[in-house]
Amino acid sequence: MLFKNLVGQTPVKQKLLNMLQDGRVPHALMFTGPEGSGNLPAAFAFVQYLFCQNKQEHDSCGVCGSCLKVSKLIHPDLHLVFPIPLSKHVRTSNDLLPEFREVFIETPYITVHDWFDSLSAENKQPTIPTDEANDILKKLSYTSYEGGYKIMIIWQPEKMNTSAANKLLKILEEPPEQTLFLLVCNHPDQLLATIISRVQQIPFYKIDTEDIVKGLQEQFDCQPIAAKQAALLSDGSYREAQLLLQHLDGGTAYLQNFRTFMLIALKFDAIKAVAWVDENARIGREKQKQFLQYGLEIFRDCLMFNFGSVDLVRHSGEEKEFITKFARFVHQRNYEKLLEEFNSAFYHVERNANPKILFMDLIMKTNELINRPA
Repeated sequence: MLFKNLVGQTPVKQKLLNMLQDGRVPHALMFTGPEGSGNLPAAFAFVQYLFCQNKQEHDSCGVCGSCLKVSKLIHPDLHLVFPIPLSKHVRTSNDLLPEFREVFIETPYITVHDWFDSLSAENKQPTIPTDEANDILKKLSYTSYEGGYKIMIIWQPEKMNTSAANKLLKILEEPPEQTLFLLVCNHPDQLLATIISRVQQIPFYKIDTEDIVKGLQEQFDCQPIAAKQAALLSDGSYREAQLLLQHLDGGTAYLQNFRTFMLIALKFDAIKAVAWVDENARIGREKQKQFLQYGLEIFRDCLMFNFGSVDLVRHSGEEKEFITKFARFVHQRNYEKLLEEFNSAFYHVERNANPKILFMDLIMKTNELINRPA
């Protein structure tokens, strides 16, 4: 992974480069940031630069032996720990290392959902067990193969159980010589305070819309309007923008499904409601979340349209027409409640709520709200 391939995050990339070039690399760093911010691919770009045999001014060379090994996640001094679906046959990250390499190389902005979905283990709890911590201690006790750093990347350390976290704390307090820990974390508040106190945090933030648009166009050679729409709906997550772009059709995302939902909710047609719920219960959590996020954006633009202060250039022709007609149903008396219900549904989808119950409840609540007089 090259620094130049990271989307946005220019100040963070420069900070990491300065640290590497000045030789001021602490023994433990924690890259914190929301999903899709790029903190995981940044960790591999950091390692690749550190190991590179022909460093450039702003990046690793990408072609030396060390760079090629890091890019394939096979460097002998690079060790990986990540959440696993613990079972009789899967005890540590080593048991799934080939699978993780394959998924990461294809999708560097991988999320835990992506990872578990690739394993068909969506219904299992991601965890980093005690056996993993014992394996970390064992790996780092060895001498480095190439005479330099031994690096341990721990993705999602917040998934460690208490026993594993305490063992990690011990080695962070007394790390072996020439050892570097890179913790890549989405929820640092879920980690032991004593672990946080022993690492230097490098914060990653939501990516700017313009950077996401540029990244999507370079990666997918897509139309600017589609890239911009996906970026605006992504909430600063490049991975979310990638997923949204895959489902764009003629520059619109989920418009037809959202329109159908609202037509059913407006007059509450029970038969159509059941059919819609059955269909959307089968599309998977990520698409369900994207539908809800799309609805939140439409509500916002409808309210702004009513105040005469929204630029609809970013919407397709069909969306513009829909918003101008639907806007009268979104007003100050129901707007906040609509947002609350859709955000609540999003929250419960993430936590594996029964989608049939959830969406039927949402249709009924939306029926009440959009029929509320302004």
